[in-house]
Amino acid sequence: MARQVDLDLVEVAPQSDPPVCRIMDYGKYKYDLKKKQHNAKSHRHEVEMKEVRIKTPKIGRHDLEIKINRAREFLHRGDRVQFTLRFRGREMAHQYLGREILNSIKAALEDVAKVERDFRMEGRRLIMVLASTIDKRQAEHKPPKKPAKDTSAAAPSAAEAGAE
Repeated sequence: MARQVDLDLVEVAPQSDPPVCRIMDYGKYKYDLKKKQHNAKSHRHEVEMKEVRIKTPKIGRHDLEIKINRAREFLHRGDRVQFTLRFRGREMAHQYLGREILNSIKAALEDVAKVERDFRMEGRRLIMVLASTIDKRQAEHKPPKKPAKDTSAAAPSAAEAGAE
């Protein structure tokens, strides 16, 4: 019967009793199956581990804010973030400074992250891992932008305008 319509007889479920067969174009079936697998693979977003390195516990406030904002972007995408703070030389005697920094990071990101692995020493490094608490559907969208600063109140003075 399959030869009459110029198609193939394909065994679909060999484990069932009796085995199930279909009359179909086998080449087209293989093509569609491959296409479905490719689409399923491309739509999957795997959670990655991103690392934010802090070179020293003597980091400036603004530099720390930049690193926190970068971690916030990673967390909005649904990734996990590992903070690594490295101690050099005599800084090892002041590990409490590193713990204070990681506690402040934890507090700053508590709205978008939960602590997956609390900070602990590994050699000369203090490491903490945060995981995103944002819904996967929200992770597909970009994080909310901060409002632009109002520059209308800060009009340039005559001295600044003449300097240009």
